[in-house]
Amino acid sequence: MLTNSRSWRFIAICCLAVGLIGGKASAVTVDIAKKCEAITAKAFPPRVIGNPAAGSAKGSGRDQQDYFRKCVEKNGKMEDDSTTQSK
Repeated sequence: MLTNSRSWRFIAICCLAVGLIGGKASAVTVDIAKKCEAITAKAFPPRVIGNPAAGSAKGSGRDQQDYFRKCVEKNGKMEDDSTTQSK
């Protein structure tokens, strides 16, 4: 087992190094997520209102995810032109 303090220090330093190596990712704020959710819902209206299982009138679930991800990357500043979406 790891009983001596040298081994524990080595493990701690390795864990710290691995943690610092990772890239910096910014967290999505609640405001941006809510704004992008509303924009995505507007760009991809439901096929049957009130029934999410019916799917979207425009695009697939993957298209919606990509649109939401792009919206978050742009901090919620999407152009209002929904003609750029694939049908």
